[in-house]
Amino acid sequence: MDFRTHSEYHGCVTSAADPPLTRRSSDLSKHSAEVFAEAENHPVTVTRRDGESLVLMSQREAHARAELLHIAATLISVTLDDGPLTERMASRYPWMYALSAQDRQHCVRDLIDTARASFSTQQPHLVIAQFTSWRETATAIAAGLGSQPVEWLDDTTDEVVERP
Repeated sequence: MDFRTHSEYHGCVTSAADPPLTRRSSDLSKHSAEVFAEAENHPVTVTRRDGESLVLMSQREAHARAELLHIAATLISVTLDDGPLTERMASRYPWMYALSAQDRQHCVRDLIDTARASFSTQQPHLVIAQFTSWRETATAIAAGLGSQPVEWLDDTTDEVVERP
């Protein structure tokens, strides 16, 4: 059987620098379960003799790629506006106004740095996770979480210890 996994061809875990996983259309018909399993983990290019190659990927992957393009488009449009970068970003992502001025600056730097990493490594989940994390933090702050002192249980004595 001439059906090998990507790791067998490269002897390593898939990275952005590796060529895309490629299968013939006959592999799709003869070994569909294996090809579908691979496509759940990463896109698979299906080559055809009678037409252009197609890419098979999970809906999750397609959504992540679309989200990455949306983020890229937003970041590009932010660079065209006037004013401080932090304010331009907050105008596009109003949830940032729930953060302090210092946290907004930190958020913007994190988002841009992570976006650059996502674009250069073709790993959309990096920037999507960072956006989600900051947005959830802003939502929690807006809901009043974090404004009250936290009561921690001391593991050794079961006493309640108040900390700011």
